[in-house]
Amino acid sequence: MKPVLLIDFGSTYTKVTAVDVDGCSVLGTAAAYTTVQTDINDGLSNALRLLEVKCGRLDFGERYAASSAAGGLRMIASGLVPELTAEAAKCASLGAGAKVINTYSFELTEDDAEDIAAANPDIFLLVGGTDGGNKDCILHNAAVLKKLGGDFPIIIAGNRSAARECERILEGREVYRCENVMPKFGVLNIEPAQSRIRSIFLDRIVKAKGLSEAESLISGIMMPTPSAVMNAMKLLADGTDRQSGIGELIAVDVGGATTDVYSVSAGLPDDANTVIKGLPEPYVKRTVEGDIGMRYSIRGIVDAVGAKEIAALSGISESRVNELTDMLAKNTDMLPDSEELERFDEAIAKGAVKTAVTRHAGQLEESYSMLGMSYVQTGKNLTGIKQIVVTGGSLIHTRRTGYIASSALYDEKMPMSLKPKKADILVDRKYIIAAMGMLAEHYPEAALTIMKEELKKDGIAE
Repeated sequence: MKPVLLIDFGSTYTKVTAVDVDGCSVLGTAAAYTTVQTDINDGLSNALRLLEVKCGRLDFGERYAASSAAGGLRMIASGLVPELTAEAAKCASLGAGAKVINTYSFELTEDDAEDIAAANPDIFLLVGGTDGGNKDCILHNAAVLKKLGGDFPIIIAGNRSAARECERILEGREVYRCENVMPKFGVLNIEPAQSRIRSIFLDRIVKAKGLSEAESLISGIMMPTPSAVMNAMKLLADGTDRQSGIGELIAVDVGGATTDVYSVSAGLPDDANTVIKGLPEPYVKRTVEGDIGMRYSIRGIVDAVGAKEIAALSGISESRVNELTDMLAKNTDMLPDSEELERFDEAIAKGAVKTAVTRHAGQLEESYSMLGMSYVQTGKNLTGIKQIVVTGGSLIHTRRTGYIASSALYDEKMPMSLKPKKADILVDRKYIIAAMGMLAEHYPEAALTIMKEELKKDGIAE
């Protein structure tokens, strides 16, 4: 069959990957600056010209695309209790590949309403209350949203006893009703909301961001880029009916503005003396650290890790750390062009991985009772994970990927963190993970085979 083209419209670069599905191989990859501010077709055309230089002219049978351009899929969610329905709403949004710009708990205030109007999200996810439980909060919040400006769609996914009344309150706005994200106390039901989010992305958000201009060149923009990455990681971990996966894993994507962490794992306690606290963790989980990035959010890394540790890792002074941090925050397109900057970038990337994976992983707390000491687990237990997949420019364009990625592992200085203890590092050198997530929608066997071949092992981190 003819080759397949996979396109990832990123916020900075448009990346293209040509695949031979029959041969289960990558024919070539290329990237060009994303021209979303003018005509997104220009950036795509530039990337395709670069691909043609590498591979020659190709006659593509199918073309598929994902996008995080123009800020990605920006969502706001509101719920009742921070640790329960609000957290469930956030989990549903992140799992659908969205960028959650804010989450609210309890009743929305006038200040909250002003902030939401100013943010003008792509989608608002309105939840609150278990089925048959509290109705007052979600009804109040629906009334607040009714008065707001903006034309963003609202998804109602809260207490089913209040859902129709919320629809009546929001009459005149674009509203969708889904099953409750938490129908019972401690029970997650996020797939229906995620499906609706994806549907809105395809039908509405693509056009709002100008991506429909590229529709004549592709078979379809299928999903937000983070959703494609989640697709790929689940396939890589679990495999197909015909081909085994590599087992439970985590993936780390360090970007210029954010750092995403994915885990495909049940994450249950491995000690009978440990009990779980809080909501059950989704098998496939994504977290986004909006304050952790190599350029736009570089100050967040230094603040989280400390200038002293960055200085120790890079071998430069603390004052120089602060100078370089300010310089790179202002020059976000600057690449390391000296030995000093290379060492500094490695230290910053190491800090980003450490911070993001620590936040993603679960924690243990000691608990004492009449029966003695036990442990309480919050979040996922990732200590037994044996595979860490890494991507992002700072990790794939360096000779010290294993050294940087080792920050994802358990640290004796943080004994209660449930990070992996020992793992192989798999590197996405060709930046194909998102492309494989798209390919998996149509050709999962080929996508899995390609990932097994292309994600190169970079030693064992321990």
